[in-house]
Amino acid sequence: MVNIAAIIYEPGNSVRNKTGGWRTFRPILDIKKCIKCEKCYIFCPEGAIQEDIDGNFIIDYDYCKGCLICEHECPVKAITRVREEK
Repeated sequence: MVNIAAIIYEPGNSVRNKTGGWRTFRPILDIKKCIKCEKCYIFCPEGAIQEDIDGNFIIDYDYCKGCLICEHECPVKAITRVREEK
């Protein structure tokens, strides 16, 4: 029998289980348009958007589920979507 609580609530579970394979669409961030408002970073439910050493935001596609909340929240439309190719 599988312990459902351990699967759902075990700390670090999402780090071990890469969820990027769920996407239909992939968000693409244009750093030239980005004003570094951090909205994509703040609203990403998976923590798949991180700030690099230069202060630019990058998307970790291993964990991005393609919900596109980041695209919706971006005030300057620096994030667009493309269909994921499998």
